[in-house]
Amino acid sequence: MKRSLVAVVVVLALSGCVEPVPPVTSPPLTTSFDTAPTVAPEVAAANFVSVVARMEPVIERECRARNAAANCDFRIVVDDRPRQPPNAYQTLDPSGRPIIAFTLPLIVEARNVDELAFVLGHEAAHHIAEHIPRQQQTALTGALVFGVLTAASGGDAAAVRSAQDIGGTLGARRYAKDYELEADALGTVLAWDAGYDPERGAVFFTRIPDPGNQFLGTHPPNASRIETVRRTMAGLR
Repeated sequence: MKRSLVAVVVVLALSGCVEPVPPVTSPPLTTSFDTAPTVAPEVAAANFVSVVARMEPVIERECRARNAAANCDFRIVVDDRPRQPPNAYQTLDPSGRPIIAFTLPLIVEARNVDELAFVLGHEAAHHIAEHIPRQQQTALTGALVFGVLTAASGGDAAAVRSAQDIGGTLGARRYAKDYELEADALGTVLAWDAGYDPERGAVFFTRIPDPGNQFLGTHPPNASRIETVRRTMAGLR
C-alpha cells in the first residue's frame, strides 16, 4: 500500500501549479497588463536570474520566520529537459531540501519580472505552508480508509490495492484547491516584500485555460486566484 500511495503523492507533487498554454476559445479575463508583449530569450533569461537573486533571501527569511524547524535552504533550478511544457513546480529532494523548478518554456513565456516573481513566490509558499506533507497525510488517510472498508466488505487483495489507490488520490486532492489559494496569498506577500507587483504578476492567469470549479479538481478557477491576489494586496496596502 505504501509504495502505491507514494507514487500517487509524488505525481501530484510534481504536477505543477501553472501550465500556460495557448488561450482557449472562451474569452479570458482582461486587465490593463494582459497585452504585454513577449520578450526576447536573452531578456527572459536575465529576468529570471535577477528575480531569483532578489526573491531567494526574502523567501528563506520568511520560511525561517514561519517555521524555524523547516529546511529553508531553497534550491531554485531550471528544468531544461527537452519538450517540457511551460511549467513550474515545487518538490523535495531525498534529504528534504526544497526544490523549485522552472521549465525553459515558462521562463520565456513570462512577460515581465513581476510574473516570474509571483510564480516563484507561489511555489515557495507551498513549501513554507508545508503543503506536501499535509497532502501526503490526507492521501495516506484516504488510502487507509478505503482499503479497510474494502477489506471489511470482503474484497480480495487486488480490490483492496485498487481501493487504496483511489482513496489515496481522493485524499490528496481533497484540499488541493485550498492549497493553491493559500500559496497564491502567501506568494503575493513574498513577491511584494521583494519589491515586485503581484497584481501585475497574477496577469499570468489570464493567459492560461480556466480549470473552472471542478469537483476534486487540483486547481481553483482563475478568477478565484486573481481575486485572492487582489484581496491580499488590499491588506498589504
